[in-house]
Amino acid sequence: MAGAIASACVLLAMGMAQAATWPEKTVTLVVPYSAGGPTDVVARLLAVPMGQSLGQTVVVENTVGAGGTIAPNRVAKSKNDGYTILIHHMGMATAPALYKKLPYDPLRDFEYIGQVLDVPMTLLSRKDFPANTFPELLDYVRKNQDKVSLANAGIGAVSQLCGMLFMHQVGVKLTTVPYKGAGPAMNDLMGGQVDLLCDQTTQTVPVIQDGKRAKVFGVTTPQRLSSLPDIPTLDEQGLKGFDVKVWHGMYAPKGTPKEVIDKLNKALNVAIKDDNVKKRIAELSSDLATPEKATPEGLRKHLEAEVARWDKVIKAAGVSAE
Repeated sequence: MAGAIASACVLLAMGMAQAATWPEKTVTLVVPYSAGGPTDVVARLLAVPMGQSLGQTVVVENTVGAGGTIAPNRVAKSKNDGYTILIHHMGMATAPALYKKLPYDPLRDFEYIGQVLDVPMTLLSRKDFPANTFPELLDYVRKNQDKVSLANAGIGAVSQLCGMLFMHQVGVKLTTVPYKGAGPAMNDLMGGQVDLLCDQTTQTVPVIQDGKRAKVFGVTTPQRLSSLPDIPTLDEQGLKGFDVKVWHGMYAPKGTPKEVIDKLNKALNVAIKDDNVKKRIAELSSDLATPEKATPEGLRKHLEAEVARWDKVIKAAGVSAE
């Protein structure tokens, strides 16, 4: 017994010593979606100031596939030393209801670093779509629903959920076209290969402000956006209660030492206070997390509440990713 206790004490001391000198090499920030997509944009904005705070480079790695579930599974099964971490949006909360055999548990297989930001969404069409106003859009899709295509960033992606809610409230069933990420979906929308897309402002604001590559029909939040004040909400245009806002959080594998989580959380908070990050996020009509949200406990509570919320919504809609 004494030997076992001594061994445990030695291991604990070694762990504390390693945590004290952490990080000693590059930290990998895993993104579940393709390069150029909304979550990737956020990750790359945060990586530089986080790396500066940590004294090591933070590299962004895109691990794409299976509706955004491959990346969390990879991180959950990574060594819990803090060198492989995850940034993910609300897909962490929707996956348990969408997948019957999810290979990880969002509530049990991770340590929480903190919430990052909230991102509104917008409803866009290809630039030569027949409708020019939201009433015209509703009329057109109701009369031609078998001819209208609705793109999304993949099964389980927020764009799929936003599109699902749109179809439900309008009372239509459109042809959904899943892509391997929001970037490819946006490229095809601008290229005229698909008709509609509901996507995050981190990707759509530059396209909307350009005014030449797509049409915009509304934003998905209850209030208008300061960066797009002339764009009405879907709620005020008749889709009462339409509210889809994408939140992002940062995670580490379960069992990552608290001292390491504390350093990662400090680096995250440094990043979301960075002037360049604040400027870019504001330009993209997004809201960085408050100090209360950008904590391990803040993320844990929010994830628990969101898992419960979306479980009801998804099961009521009868939607499955399998």
